[in-house]
Amino acid sequence: MNALALFDELDAIERDRQQAHSAGLPALQRLAYVAQGDSGQARIVGLFLLGLYNGTDYPFDLTQLRGLDLALFQDCQAVLHLDYHPEREVHEYLVQGDALFSRLRATLLGAGGDQ
Repeated sequence: MNALALFDELDAIERDRQQAHSAGLPALQRLAYVAQGDSGQARIVGLFLLGLYNGTDYPFDLTQLRGLDLALFQDCQAVLHLDYHPEREVHEYLVQGDALFSRLRATLLGAGGDQ
């Protein structure tokens, strides 16, 4: 790859990162709010967020996304895109994100946090 092509690729990556941030941060706020509810969709969103937080400890079955309405599904896509360009851990984008994710673990997975 020549230098010009490399600079073009780096520029495209930076534009994509900016777009992911622009769309992903508000989507994450919406999902964090929904995840604190008690509906079936809230559970799916909470498990999705925990999967992004730590996919090894909290694996998430992507077919569960089929249970979301379109707006929530699109928010999940935007947050996944945000996480593709990780500047922070997903919970660190949120005010009191550590506490929120601790509550999600306790609520969705029980006291021990295991699925």
